[in-house]
Amino acid sequence: MATLLEKVSTLISANLHALVDQALKTNSIAVIDQYIRQVENHLAELEDAAATVGGEVKSIKRKLNGLEQKEDELDRAINALLMEGNEETAAAAQSKLNSTRRLIETYDDQAGRLQKEYQQLLDAKVKLEARLATMKQEREELQALLELAQSKEVAVKAMKGLDDLMGTGDTDIGRMAQSIYARLDKATTASEMRAASLDEQIDNVLDRSEIDGQLAERRRQLGLEQ
Repeated sequence: MATLLEKVSTLISANLHALVDQALKTNSIAVIDQYIRQVENHLAELEDAAATVGGEVKSIKRKLNGLEQKEDELDRAINALLMEGNEETAAAAQSKLNSTRRLIETYDDQAGRLQKEYQQLLDAKVKLEARLATMKQEREELQALLELAQSKEVAVKAMKGLDDLMGTGDTDIGRMAQSIYARLDKATTASEMRAASLDEQIDNVLDRSEIDGQLAERRRQLGLEQ
């Protein structure tokens, strides 16, 4: 998963301005199409990985639930055995309880690690989807820009980049180029804001989940469980 997230991070952090510049220099949107294909392929991998990890989290939580029920049963049984004076059986039950608690701790650590991985995958998916939407939207305008340059016999290969277009090129082309830059910047900022919002929502959910778990434990100790 680490390798996948590294690849996705590279795509997310890609300099979109540089991609546009390269497309203008080569008078082709092939580099944009290649980027879009890479994003789509990695999105599919992210979705598959998230589904796999999410399934593992649910499976471990089910095991934890069963073990926690077993822990409670053993705890009550030990007390009952001691009250009956059955020391040997109580000792055996205590040993089993200790093993169960160690297993719970192991599963709990594993669940926490997988939950973190799951959240990372979801966060990466949101950011990558935003990049894909941005590039698909701007691809059409970039294509129109290249066609306009060709129709006016602009020497695209002689251009050093989009800044050259904006500074010395045709007025219409410069205006369209500037529009591409502005929209890319706006879309990138919006993507970062959405990602930040997602992180905040996840934190809130995790905090509430921990609180609910603590309250549930208190109710159990107080004998308030239904």
